[in-house]
Amino acid sequence: MIAANEQSPSLRSEGALSTAAWLTLAAAFLGWMFDGMEQGIFPLVARPALRELLAVDGDQQIGLWMGRLTAVFLVGAALGGGGFGWLGDKLGRVRAMSFSILVYSAFTGACYFATSPWQLAVFRFVAALGMGGEWSLGVALVMETWPSQHRPWLAGAIGAASNIGFLAIGGIGYFVPITAHSWRWVMLVGAAPAALTFFVRLFVPESQRWKEAVGRGEARPLREIFSAPLRRRTLIAITLASIALIGTWGSVQWIPLWADKLTNGTMPAAKALTQVLIASGAIVGCLGGALAARGGRRAAFAVLCAASFVTCALLFHGVSHYGGPFLLLAFLIGAFTAAFYGWLPLYLPELFPTRVRATAQGIGYNAGRILAAIGALGAGRLVEFYDGNYARMGAIITLVYVFGLGIIWLAPETKGRPLPE
Repeated sequence: MIAANEQSPSLRSEGALSTAAWLTLAAAFLGWMFDGMEQGIFPLVARPALRELLAVDGDQQIGLWMGRLTAVFLVGAALGGGGFGWLGDKLGRVRAMSFSILVYSAFTGACYFATSPWQLAVFRFVAALGMGGEWSLGVALVMETWPSQHRPWLAGAIGAASNIGFLAIGGIGYFVPITAHSWRWVMLVGAAPAALTFFVRLFVPESQRWKEAVGRGEARPLREIFSAPLRRRTLIAITLASIALIGTWGSVQWIPLWADKLTNGTMPAAKALTQVLIASGAIVGCLGGALAARGGRRAAFAVLCAASFVTCALLFHGVSHYGGPFLLLAFLIGAFTAAFYGWLPLYLPELFPTRVRATAQGIGYNAGRILAAIGALGAGRLVEFYDGNYARMGAIITLVYVFGLGIIWLAPETKGRPLPE
């Protein structure tokens, strides 16, 4: 058995590291980037797509269906994270990851053919299965391949990669207006990552840590993460991920829709520019969130909760027109609320041993999506209740960050500790 503070032979060899580690990071980075594109597609196409599919203009029905479709997507991602994470612990990170990428690519492209909101929901659900799996598998693979001293900036790169994809699809939407008559072509863009599966299968080596862990005995990851030694850590992972995800999917993801409404749909580029600024802030935030955790994992999380709450409150309570203040706050909100996605890839792997890490991360992070799905449904109902008022809904949902300020101090501090074996 390898001691907790030692590296496997493959990691002690700089030659092996320079080849295996960089190939692994390249594949995972591209996978996370395409994840971000997948997540960024719907805030752009949701309002025009639902206007066409429902044949309505009012935001009460659009907001209600947006909540339903977001919830379906999050539930799919949660199930996919757990399911593909389990496959990754049983069959290997690389095989499971390539399959997850293929699933979310194919079914995002299938949304092109949707003729009703429920068909769109089915395709989004299956696509989300693959997307949720890719996140947990990629994190496990990279963190197990690279030495521990690189973990903070790797965690930032993980979060930044997703937001680069989010930014890219927003940039496309800015230069090519997305309307009720042109939204379908965007779904075809989401099918592009299918080509990445060939690169993953041909060039990315399997995790040596996983091979060694499997060699020590058969893993029973689902049973183990809910057994007495790890149960508390699993529940902590679910709770902390839920706070970040509820804030993002329950309010932040709705800001481009709000921009579209504030401009009465007469400026199709408004929602795209809003998304570009949110994503630009998020790239900075993810890198900052991971690096800030060098001073302590718990303190960094508390600071992010406070900053996210304050900036969201300023936007939802203080701005009522599309313009400079709206766009500036969109950038800042992107930075602070997305910084959690640089923090989580650093913290979650530090909670669990190698033999169950992919499953534990998949369950922890993606069970948070289940609670975020409930938040998204609640957000849709609030938009309907408040007669299409996105700001009042956002102000209520982002109170979740206040809860995070207190709960983080029940979590263990893992700064300076090696990944558990």
